[in-house]
Amino acid sequence: MSQTPSELKYASSHEWARLEEDGTVTIGITDHAQEALGDVVFVEAPGVGDHLAAGDEAGVVESVKAASDIYAPISGEVIAVNEALEDEPETVNADPYNDGWFFRLQPDDTSELDKLLNAEDYANHCADE
Repeated sequence: MSQTPSELKYASSHEWARLEEDGTVTIGITDHAQEALGDVVFVEAPGVGDHLAAGDEAGVVESVKAASDIYAPISGEVIAVNEALEDEPETVNADPYNDGWFFRLQPDDTSELDKLLNAEDYANHCADE
């Protein structure tokens, strides 16, 4: 059974978003997504300074089974990427909600988070797939 932390917001494309105390938003892929992908072997994140609109392709995650695009769940400027994933992409499998984060945005408008799914709705979305 996949974990779906209640404090996060979720995109139907299987990214999670966490509003941090400093107003930035950290983004990664969900436990459900990493389970479906299998062993992650490569992560391509966006570049620091890139501006992404909600729904824009933001990178790629590759596993032994497949490659999958990563999308920006909200709009904003990329202010950090998780460089540790370059050498240890398997961190996404081990800890998708903490050490396995992908990138951090300075959001254009934090109210975009309200358009994302809550944990219960995301879990229902996964069950319906």
